[in-house]
Amino acid sequence: MDSLISVIVPIYNVEKYLERCVESIINQTYKNLEIILVDDGSPDNCPQMCDDYAKKDSRIKVVHKKNGGLSDARNAGMKVATGEYVSFIDSDDYISLDFYETLLETIVDNDSDIVECSVVKFYENGKFDEYSDDQMIKNFNTVDGLEGLINENSFHQYVWNKLYKSSIALDIPYEVSKLNEDDFWTYQIFGRAKRVTRLNRTLYYYFQRSSSIMGNGYNIRRLDEIEGKANRQKYIEKYFPSLVVQSKLNLYATCIFSYQSVLKYMNGEDKKKASKIITKYRKQCEPSFSEISSIKNSSKKYYYLAKLNFYICCKMKAILNIGF
Repeated sequence: MDSLISVIVPIYNVEKYLERCVESIINQTYKNLEIILVDDGSPDNCPQMCDDYAKKDSRIKVVHKKNGGLSDARNAGMKVATGEYVSFIDSDDYISLDFYETLLETIVDNDSDIVECSVVKFYENGKFDEYSDDQMIKNFNTVDGLEGLINENSFHQYVWNKLYKSSIALDIPYEVSKLNEDDFWTYQIFGRAKRVTRLNRTLYYYFQRSSSIMGNGYNIRRLDEIEGKANRQKYIEKYFPSLVVQSKLNLYATCIFSYQSVLKYMNGEDKKKASKIITKYRKQCEPSFSEISSIKNSSKKYYYLAKLNFYICCKMKAILNIGF
C-alpha cells in the first residue's frame, strides 16, 4: 500500500495544543501523507508554527487564509488536497501513531469507501474517559451504514475519526458558519459509499476544552443540529425511502431533547426564539402511530424516552415555575 492520504487540519487559536496534534501526524508509521495545515487567520503564533513545520517536513502544505470558521477552513484544505484518501483532524486533538496505517489497511482489505475507528475523550486535567476495544471489524452496505449513522449505534456524525476515499468526499463542501457542521456533511458522504467499515479500536483522542464552543453552555447556535438533521431528512426522503421513518424519529427526538435544554439553560428572548424554532421543526416531523409501530425496538425506545423527558420537563416547569 502506497496510496497518498491527504490530512486536513483546520487551525485557529490553538498555539498551546498544535504541537501535540502535528507531531502525532508527522510521526505516523504510514509515511505517504499530504499534510495540509490550514491557518484560519489565527491571531496567535499558529501561523508561524505552521510555516516552521513546513520548512522541516516537505509533506506539509500551509494554507493561510482570512478567518472564516472551521467549515471554511476545511473547505480550503479540500481544494488543495490531492490524495486518493482524505481525513480531517481537529488541531487540539491527536491520533495514535498507527492511525493511518491501520485505517488504510482496513479500508483496502475490506474494499470500503469509509472506515471509522473508536474515539476516547480526554480533558484539561489529563484524565481520559474509560474505553475498551475488541478490535472487531464490521462492514455495512449503503443503506445499513446510513441507518447506523442515523441511529448513531454503529457510526457517528463527527468526521475526524474516519478515513474517506477522496472520490466521494472532496467535491461536497462543508456548510459554513454552522456549529454542528458535521451534521450537514457526513450523511451525504455515507449516502455515496457502497461499503462502510466500523473498526472497534481506539485510535483518535478527542480533547474536550472548557473554552471550546461545544464545551460551553447551551445557546441558540446549538439548534444547528436540528437544521442539519432536517436537511438530512429531506435527503433521506429523496434517495433512501426505506429509512424515512427512522430518520424522522431521530429528528423528532432531537427536537425534544433540544427543547429540554432550552428550558433548562436559556432565558429571555433567546429562549422564546429557540422554542419557536424547535416547535416549527417538531410539528413537521412528528411521527404517526403507524410509523412508530413499524420501527425497531431500539428506535422506539429512543423516541419514547424523548417523549417522557419532554412531558416531565413541561410538568416541572408548570408546577414549580422554573426553567426546566
